[in-house]
Amino acid sequence: MGRAAAPLCSAGTRGLVSLLGAVPCLACKPPPPPRGPLGAAMSLVVESCPAAAAAACSAAAVGPDTYKGWLFKWTNYLKGYQRRWFVLSNGLLSYYRTQAEMAHTCRGTINLSTAHIDTEDSCNIVLSNGGRTYHLKASSEVERQRWVTALELAKAKAIRIRSSQSDDSGDEEPASQSGKSELHSTLKSLSSKLEDLGTCNDLIAKHGAALQRSLSELENLKLPAESGEKIKAVNERATLFRITSNAMINACRDFLELAEAHSRKWQRALQHEREQRIRLEETIEQLAKQHNNLERACRGAPALSVNPAAHVPRGGSVQSAKAEASDEDEETEYFDAMEEAHAFITVAADPSRLHRRTGSNISAASEGRSEDWNLDDCVFDSSSQRDVDASGKDAASGNKRRTRIPDKPNYSLNLWSIMKNCIGKELSKIPMPVNFNEPLSMLQRLTEDLEYHELLDKAVKCKSSIEQMCFVAAFSVSSYSTTVQRTAKPFNPLLGETYELDRLEDLGFRSLCEQVSHHPPAAAHHVYSRRGWTLWQEITIASKFRGKYLSIMPLGAIHLEFHSSGNHYVWQKVTSTVHNIIVGKLWIDQSGDIEILNHKSKDKCQLKFTPYSYFSRDIPRKVTGVVMDAEGNERYVMSGTWDEKMECCKIMQSSQGNSSSEGKLPKTVYQTLPPKVLWKKYPLPENAENMYFFSKLALTLNELEEGIAPTDSRLRPDQRLMENGKWDEANVEKQQLEEKQRAVRRQREAEAAEALEEGKDYNGYTPRWFERKVDPLTGELICVYKGGYWESKEKQDWTQCPSIF
Repeated sequence: MGRAAAPLCSAGTRGLVSLLGAVPCLACKPPPPPRGPLGAAMSLVVESCPAAAAAACSAAAVGPDTYKGWLFKWTNYLKGYQRRWFVLSNGLLSYYRTQAEMAHTCRGTINLSTAHIDTEDSCNIVLSNGGRTYHLKASSEVERQRWVTALELAKAKAIRIRSSQSDDSGDEEPASQSGKSELHSTLKSLSSKLEDLGTCNDLIAKHGAALQRSLSELENLKLPAESGEKIKAVNERATLFRITSNAMINACRDFLELAEAHSRKWQRALQHEREQRIRLEETIEQLAKQHNNLERACRGAPALSVNPAAHVPRGGSVQSAKAEASDEDEETEYFDAMEEAHAFITVAADPSRLHRRTGSNISAASEGRSEDWNLDDCVFDSSSQRDVDASGKDAASGNKRRTRIPDKPNYSLNLWSIMKNCIGKELSKIPMPVNFNEPLSMLQRLTEDLEYHELLDKAVKCKSSIEQMCFVAAFSVSSYSTTVQRTAKPFNPLLGETYELDRLEDLGFRSLCEQVSHHPPAAAHHVYSRRGWTLWQEITIASKFRGKYLSIMPLGAIHLEFHSSGNHYVWQKVTSTVHNIIVGKLWIDQSGDIEILNHKSKDKCQLKFTPYSYFSRDIPRKVTGVVMDAEGNERYVMSGTWDEKMECCKIMQSSQGNSSSEGKLPKTVYQTLPPKVLWKKYPLPENAENMYFFSKLALTLNELEEGIAPTDSRLRPDQRLMENGKWDEANVEKQQLEEKQRAVRRQREAEAAEALEEGKDYNGYTPRWFERKVDPLTGELICVYKGGYWESKEKQDWTQCPSIF
C-alpha cells in the first residue's frame, strides 16, 4: 500500500502544478524554501513525494490555459471504457485516440462554458452539454480530482470570456473616448485575474472541507490496520491544500506584475488596433465611392443631365412620363408595390386645329369648356417671396428676423458604430447623440412645410375648383424641397412639447404644433390663415433602419379647407428614404403616390414620386401627375421635380397610343397648351452649407421670441446648446431631459396600475391644446385643435402647461 501512495501523490502534484503553473522547480537544485507556512508546505511536498519535483519541472512548460493527459472514455457496451488523450485549452475539452492524432484528427470537442460537471464515484467524471455527454474515468481519485479542478477553472474562465464578449458586442466606444476605452480594457483584464484568485479561494475551501471529512473518518476508525491508509490520504489532501494555497499566492504576484508591467503595452496595442480600424473604415468608404463612380460611368453620365420637361412645345417630339426601361437595382427594390400609375405622353397642341374635331379621339373633357388658360393671374412669381433686407428686417411687418445662425462645428463621429446594433428598430427608440441632429425639432420641421404658403393664398383666388386643385398639388410637392440636402435628423419632441409660429401680421397665418403621443411619436398641427384657408393634420412617424438605408413613413392625413368655397382637400405624405447609412455620402429620396381628393367637388389629383434608380432614363426626383374632374376626365397634367419646380399643362385633347410589343398597356397621348410654372424653389441663403442647409424661413424658426409657452421648442435647452455649437453640453442635457421624460412615464404607468387595481378609469395622457375626435370624412380618430392657446398667450396664462424642460 505504501508503494501505491507515491504515484498517486506524484500524479496529483504534477496535475495541479501543470494546471496552475505555480510551484517552482524543486528537483533542479532549488533555493531554500521560504520560511513560514509556505516553506513548511514545500518541505512537505519534497519530503513526502520526491517524484513531485521532477513532475513539477517537466510540467512547467505547459501554460496555465492548456492541460493534457490520459483519461478513459466510455464508448459503448461492447468496448466499454477506452483510453483516450484529452486536451483542455481555451475552455474547450477535445480528445484524440493518440497524441499523434492532435496534428490532424479530433474525435470530439465539448464547450465547457455551457457544460455541467458532475462526479459519480471516486474516479468517474460526467460532462454534459446539451445533447452531448462524456462519461470519463480517471486512474485514481487524485487523478480525478486533478481533472475536476482543471475543468472547473477552465469553465469559470470560459464563462467570463463569453459574458465579456457579449457585453462588448454592441458597446464600441467612439474615438474621442479612447482613454476611457483603454482604461476599461485594462481594468477588465485585471478583474479577470482577480476572479482567478476567487476561483482558487473556492478550491481551497473545497479541499479544506475534504480534509475535514477525512479527519472525521480517521477519528471514527476502530481498527488500527486502517489508520495507516487514512493517514496517507490525509497527508495527500494536506499536500493538495498547500499547493493550491501556493498557487493563489503566485496568482497574486502575477496580478501585480501584470498591472505594473503590461498596462502601457496594452494601451499601445489597443491604440494600434483602433488606428487599423479607422484606416479600414476609410478604405471601405473610398471603395464605395469608387464603386459608385464606376456604376455612373457604366450607365453613361449624359443621361443624368437631362432637364425635366414633360411638355415639348415645338417640333412635335414627345417625352414619356414613364420611362420604357424601369429596371431598378437593389437600392430601390425595397419600395412597396404600388398600383400602376397612369402612363401618358404629352405633345404640344396646335392652336389652329383645336376647334376642328375629327373623330372620337378628342377628349370629352374638352367639350363645352373654354380653351383659354385661366391660371394667368395665378402663375408663380419668384419675386413674390417675402425676403428680408440686408439689415434683417422683414419688409411687410417691420419685425427684425435673423438671417444666420452659428456655423456647424466640424465634429467627426462614426454613424455605423452607433447604428449597427439598431437594425430593424424604430428610429424614435434609437439613442442618438446630437451630432446627427439639426438644431430644429420635428414640430419645427412640420411647420416648415408652410414655406410656400403663397400657393394656398393664390389658390383662394381661383374660381375653378380644378385650377385650385393644381395649386394644392403644387403645395403638397413643395414641402419636400427643403429635404434634398437636409440629411440630419430633427430632435424628437418631448411629450407635451409645443411650437408656435405667429406670422399673422406679415404672412397672414398662425401655426401651432403639439406632441400628442410619444410611442408612437405623433404631432398635431393646426394652421389658420386670415387669407381664406385652414390646414390641420396629425402625423405619426413610423421609421425602420434597414442597415443600408433608413425608411421614414409619415402616417396620417392632411386636411385643407378654403373658407369661401368650402372645398375640402385631403392627402397623405410619401415615404422618405435616407441612403448610404454604412459608407458614402448620405442622400435622401422620396417615393410613392399621393392622391389628393376634394371631398366637396370630388375632383382628384394623382401624383407619382418616382424613386431614383441607377439605370433609369428618368431625371432624378421626378414627379408627374394628372388632375381629373368628378367625372374622371383628365383636365391638367402636372410635371416637375420635388426639389426644383412644378409645372401645369392644360389638356386640350387626348387619345390612346399604340400597344406595346412587350405586353404593356398603351399610353395615353395628351395634347396640351404650353406649361405654366406653379411653383419654383427659393434659392438658399449665403453660407447655407455651414448652417445645416437651412432655408431663410428655417433660419428663423428657432429664433427666441417673447411671450411663448414654456413648452415651446425654442426653450428646449439641448437644442439651444447644439445651435450654439456646444455639442458636448447638448448631449449631456439631452440625456437628462430624456431621463426626466422616462420618470414621468413611469409615474403615469404606476398611476394606471393603481387605478386598475381600484377598478377606476384611467384616461392616460391628455394633450393640452388638441382633442381627439372622429374625422367625419375618413372615419379615423384625429387630434384637432380645441382652441385656447392664443387666448392664453394674450393673457400670458400658462398655468396648465406641464414642466418638461
